[in-house]
Amino acid sequence: MKVCIIGASGKLGQYMVQHSLDRGYEVVCVCREQSVGKLARFAGRVTVVPGDTNDRAVIREAVAGCDGVLTVLVPWGMRRYASGTAQAVLDFAEPHARLAFSCGWHITRDGKDVYSWQLRALVAVGGFLARLARVVDLNDQVAACDLIFASDRRWTVVRGSDLEEGESQGLPVWSRHVGDPVLASNLTRRVDFALFMVEALTDDNLVQEAPAIVGRLSESARRHAA
Repeated sequence: MKVCIIGASGKLGQYMVQHSLDRGYEVVCVCREQSVGKLARFAGRVTVVPGDTNDRAVIREAVAGCDGVLTVLVPWGMRRYASGTAQAVLDFAEPHARLAFSCGWHITRDGKDVYSWQLRALVAVGGFLARLARVVDLNDQVAACDLIFASDRRWTVVRGSDLEEGESQGLPVWSRHVGDPVLASNLTRRVDFALFMVEALTDDNLVQEAPAIVGRLSESARRHAA
């Protein structure tokens, strides 16, 4: 399998690169030019296409011939970075390609998610301050996911809980709606978020699903399994 990882230089992206290489996949990485050095440990094992991830020419080159595309939807700045990236992937990925996108729990597909007041406050206040500083636009990540949800492509949108570093606990568990008891712990190892993304490329049960995930060994997941 040939896989393109868009946003490969970040922490989540680098874990996805490693998981993909561990599976023997051919890997193409996309990241901003100033971040290419973060991929030095993969030198000789991956192809790097430098450039902004919302640059349509960059994405068109990177996804050509790829069977899967893994995209970190990062809403940097106020220039439609996340939605521009999503649109380029939807437009240029091979017709048969499996597409997996990462985002946060604040994204909802059907409006049936139930959020804690803390998360609602964080999104409202933090999002407002980030937009005021012109650093991050959470609304653009919402717009990006709306584009994906409206597409007839073979996509999966993986919605991550709070993240922590640490050894892998295995493939996270998931539910369709935030607020379901299995997700109550709201914590996933970042390495396992990446694992779920890579696994989604070969799991047809996740086609056109927006799973919200939580760590397999989190308290709520273990309670649910019991």
